[in-house]
Amino acid sequence: VQPKSKKTLSKSGVKNIVVVEGVRIPFLQSGTTYMDLMPHDLARAALQGLLNRTSVPRDVVDYIVYGTVIQEVKTSNVAREAALGAGFSDKTPAHTVTMACISSNQAMTTGVGLIAAGQCDVVVAGGVELMSDVPIRHSRKMRKTMLTLNRAKTLGQKLSLISKIRPDYFAPELPAVAEFSTSETMGHSADRLAAAFAVSRLEQDEYALRSHTLAKKAQDGGLLLDVVPFKVPGKDTVTKDNGIRPSSMEQMGKLKPAFVKPYGTVTAANSSFLTDGASAMLLMSEEKALAMGYKPKAYLRDFVYVSQDPKDQLLLGPTYATPKVLEKAGLTMADIDVFEFHEAFAGQILANLKAMDSDWFAQNYMGRKSKVGAPPLEKFNTWGGSLSLGHPFGATGCRLVITAAHRLKKEGGQYGLVAACAAGGQGHAMIVELYPQ
Repeated sequence: VQPKSKKTLSKSGVKNIVVVEGVRIPFLQSGTTYMDLMPHDLARAALQGLLNRTSVPRDVVDYIVYGTVIQEVKTSNVAREAALGAGFSDKTPAHTVTMACISSNQAMTTGVGLIAAGQCDVVVAGGVELMSDVPIRHSRKMRKTMLTLNRAKTLGQKLSLISKIRPDYFAPELPAVAEFSTSETMGHSADRLAAAFAVSRLEQDEYALRSHTLAKKAQDGGLLLDVVPFKVPGKDTVTKDNGIRPSSMEQMGKLKPAFVKPYGTVTAANSSFLTDGASAMLLMSEEKALAMGYKPKAYLRDFVYVSQDPKDQLLLGPTYATPKVLEKAGLTMADIDVFEFHEAFAGQILANLKAMDSDWFAQNYMGRKSKVGAPPLEKFNTWGGSLSLGHPFGATGCRLVITAAHRLKKEGGQYGLVAACAAGGQGHAMIVELYPQ
């Protein structure tokens, strides 16, 4: 479908940067399927999927950037290890970024910056997360003892140190999805945010059911074009996301609160689940893409990052970022044909929509004269979202962008708006424009 022409966002003297292709391996609920692998294995698979789909020569890629959140210490620069594993030249630089749930957003915009600055013509950006096998540390007491033991020179010194070990030394330090600055889990923050904006349990369950229903419809309709099969060593080939499970309001209503007990409204059913997965995206200058014979999918236009209070406004990144990116691009909400927002919790999404539609919130918290307005649901996450497709922290940003591009093409739109919240009270928004068909 050829979209009707609207506003043009090209800027004189500024390189046009395009998405040639974006892929991801299937997002899976954390469990056993990927447990015997390491994060770089998943990232490598996404890179290989991108190479297979685009046939881009490995030596053409100037730089590789990957996002991740929970790092495996053996492969702290997972971008480099995955690139080498995927057969890229050891002369191709690669680095890893982390920015909580917007880590691959940061990877993409880092690539955009490298191309815009004339440093590169071709960048691969992506993200990876392996929540099934997160690093679990010994207690600090045990770590200190073991390191001291390693430096002990005599048997007597070693035995003396060993004799000081107590049973509580063996208690492991388990990672938690909690804010370092507030010690509050994100689920608690979501529950408080939903209460602050009077988002009911019923509304949250209805929205979660909507996400799963739409994702199932998109999956069955073959619309999730970014998914590439992944052969798990020693197991079957995985071909689709496995967290999509439309339920019923009655079944969802039986679940107890997951965080604020007994009166909270956030449950396992209306929250995104722990997920394994990886994504990869091929970015180029428009000139380079056309010279190589590629038909790009979309332009990456303006983007912004925002930060706010990490306690009471932890998950309001989209509310703060959306009006800023629209103003930067010279667009309004009415110009946007496709919205793709990260769904951390149903309550988080609905609270953002209410905040965006509130003059009072805009005036009292954002220093704005009036509200930006809430996106219409008929344009919003219509192929499902993180609640249903899954949320591998470091990989979701690329999924949002390529989904926006595919939806624009399918629906005949011109502009998409991608937005996400992140731990630390941060957020991101980007304008995606369909490439002329």
